[in-house]
Amino acid sequence: MPSEFQLIQQFFQREQAEQPAEGVLLGIGDDCALLQIPAGKQLAVSVDTLVSGVHFPVDADPELIAERALRTNLSDLAAMGADPLWFTLALTLPEATEEWLRSFSRGLFKCAHEFGIALVGGDTTSGPLSITIQVMGAVEPKNTLRRDAANIGDFVLVTNCVGDGAGALAAIQNAQVFADEHAEYLQQRFYRPVPRLYEAGLIRELASSALDISDGLVADLQHICDASDLGAVIDVENLPLSPALRSLNNDSQAYQWALSGGDDYELCFTVPPEKVADIAMLIAQGKLQATVIGEMIAGNKVICEYEGKPFTLIKTGYQHF
Repeated sequence: MPSEFQLIQQFFQREQAEQPAEGVLLGIGDDCALLQIPAGKQLAVSVDTLVSGVHFPVDADPELIAERALRTNLSDLAAMGADPLWFTLALTLPEATEEWLRSFSRGLFKCAHEFGIALVGGDTTSGPLSITIQVMGAVEPKNTLRRDAANIGDFVLVTNCVGDGAGALAAIQNAQVFADEHAEYLQQRFYRPVPRLYEAGLIRELASSALDISDGLVADLQHICDASDLGAVIDVENLPLSPALRSLNNDSQAYQWALSGGDDYELCFTVPPEKVADIAMLIAQGKLQATVIGEMIAGNKVICEYEGKPFTLIKTGYQHF
């Protein structure tokens, strides 16, 4: 059985050493990494843990597990308007097999290279399978996207489509729910969600607040409401749904998934009325895919309406496996 240090050297340290990253003064192999934050920037840091059987199926492909783990963490950087820099990895493994680690590290570094983020340290230990990733990014103080700066009258928008995360879970648990082409699309949305870093770069000078949708649109928008001491109204009929969800011919179910299913990793953000024209221009130019779905209002809760009438949620937030 290879030792911890042999595993780190074989699957993680060697890969990173071949492509040294900017700002890494000392990387994997010492007690701490030494990192140089870009001048004039603030450091954005987030950490999250994915547990087998809770955040992904126990029999999932390790390459896809790695991509999902890093991509969902990168989504937190996007939510703050931060550019990726570095990450650390803590792996808890029931068994350290070379085949599993080779596949996992392949997915991890494939994703890391795609989004320009460097592994700078971590840990391995024995136990039930779980992956903890801490991501670090840089953002100019004036462009930081936060939850506490929304105002009454701001428009609420989401990027791309919502509801695919819950639809993907249904497809994984019951292959008969969707046709093959839609099931494949949803599988990709589950294991390879796109952290909206590009979109965050477009909106960070225009949005008043933002976050990523992980626990469900209503539950996450409520965080903006709580932080900004406001309420919000969502126009359910305006929610952007993918062709996969439309294929169900069951809009009520699709809307439930879009509002409370979670695991979408899209951005939900608010825009002052005077900045909406700039957002509309980005959309018209094909640079940004986003939809106005509601408005910030006085109050303290998120209200859902369908064509002006109350829309009742069956549940209010994401439930894991």
